[in-house]
Amino acid sequence: MDLRLLPYDLLPLDGVPESILVVVVVLDWILRLVALGWIPHNRRPSVALAWLLAIFLQPIVGVLLFLVIGSARLPRKRMAMQAKMNDVIRENTPDAHILGNAHEQLPDWIESTAALNYSLGALPMVGGNSFEILTDNHECLRVMAEAVDRAEDYVHFEFYIVAVDDTSRVLLDALVRAHERGVRVRVLVDHLGSVGYPGYRELVRHFDRSGLPWRRMLPVRPWKGEWQRPDLRNHRKILVVDGSLAFTGSQNVIHRSYNKRKNLRKGLEWKDLMIRCAGPVVAELNALFTSDWYSETGDLLLDEVTGEVPDVEGPVFAQVLPSGPGFETENNLRLFNHLIYNANERIAIASPYFVPDESLMHALTTEAQSGVDVQLFVGETSDHFLAYHAQNSYYQELVEAGVKIYRYRSPTVLHAKFVLVDDYVSVIGSSNMDERSFALDLEVSVYIVDREFRRRMDAVVAEFHEASTLLDFEEWKRRPLWHKYADNVARLTSALL
Repeated sequence: MDLRLLPYDLLPLDGVPESILVVVVVLDWILRLVALGWIPHNRRPSVALAWLLAIFLQPIVGVLLFLVIGSARLPRKRMAMQAKMNDVIRENTPDAHILGNAHEQLPDWIESTAALNYSLGALPMVGGNSFEILTDNHECLRVMAEAVDRAEDYVHFEFYIVAVDDTSRVLLDALVRAHERGVRVRVLVDHLGSVGYPGYRELVRHFDRSGLPWRRMLPVRPWKGEWQRPDLRNHRKILVVDGSLAFTGSQNVIHRSYNKRKNLRKGLEWKDLMIRCAGPVVAELNALFTSDWYSETGDLLLDEVTGEVPDVEGPVFAQVLPSGPGFETENNLRLFNHLIYNANERIAIASPYFVPDESLMHALTTEAQSGVDVQLFVGETSDHFLAYHAQNSYYQELVEAGVKIYRYRSPTVLHAKFVLVDDYVSVIGSSNMDERSFALDLEVSVYIVDREFRRRMDAVVAEFHEASTLLDFEEWKRRPLWHKYADNVARLTSALL
């Protein structure tokens, strides 16, 4: 057998002695066999199979990629700091998963969900909150800026994408003004999340000139000794003002077009959803910020994290659930699956990137087949080619199970993220329904239990219905062959997206 005919196309084999080729072949198979027993360790079978497929097709490239982005764990030092903050939060949180008493009898599964979240994220469900829903990106920036301008003690700002432009400047200038009048302002900006956008360099100059304390989250700057897996990102969006007011949700601090030429050329504009929070839940969002600040700076902010979460009577119960590679479990996925399986009447989900794992697909299709009204809102267009086509590959199975898929009409890019269950439960946050948000990104979700807030979210759903088109399955099956091919190929990568 001529070893030169073997598929080692990355190696220059012409003129190489047969003995060298034998060594190459032996090492190649040793590499594959080692990967076969090494890659599956503590990984989902779907993720392990995706990596093994890459390594078996292109061993050298596959192994190099695995070494760079194969581990979904943060560096040991960062994990230790996260564990310390979890302990600090638990020590300063009452030993109960619900604080306060509901004014009406809630289903048992509401309490079991609070217990699950408390076990995963160390924060209890608390009563006495109020929420305002904000669905206009630019108006939300102005509302947040007004809150910062009223700050007297401190402002904590943490966002995935931040850049200077004509719309974001109103909030960014408010941060600088607060700093200049003596308010303790601390800013966290995800490094790789922001660095590629127009206006990021100006942001760096703007903050550096002001002297405002700010840090890049999860920075990837090897020349400064800053390195971790580059696609592990902090995707959270949190603003806390004086410990009495907070904002969170899906929105980044940038113009709704994200200022990129291709977006402007196509007329693309992002549609988000944020909530303005007041009450004890603000202390939980603040605890999450102080945890991330400590992880990036080593500064524990003890005077702001040790205050106990107040025990306030209802109504409007809420609970913050952090998730991400700083935790041993996929907290947000467990919450979503638990809620879906406990639904009795209806489920509404909005996610710009819907690339579910097997457990989430089973949950949604099972509930739809059992008669629950399951509605999924996704975008007709997207800014991520692979995620978009991988998402499309799941539509047939979902529709055949009875899930109604509503596609938000282009050129708007649906970016809101929520899960609504029956008449009580709303989950608002930064988390998408994909492997990135479940395993690779640091996310924040707010679990809200309240009939009136749930009714207000129904108004958002009604607005989404008007702006969306129900997927016509027969027409969908007639989409071009190249489209189906791209969907199927992208699905192969879905476990790694």
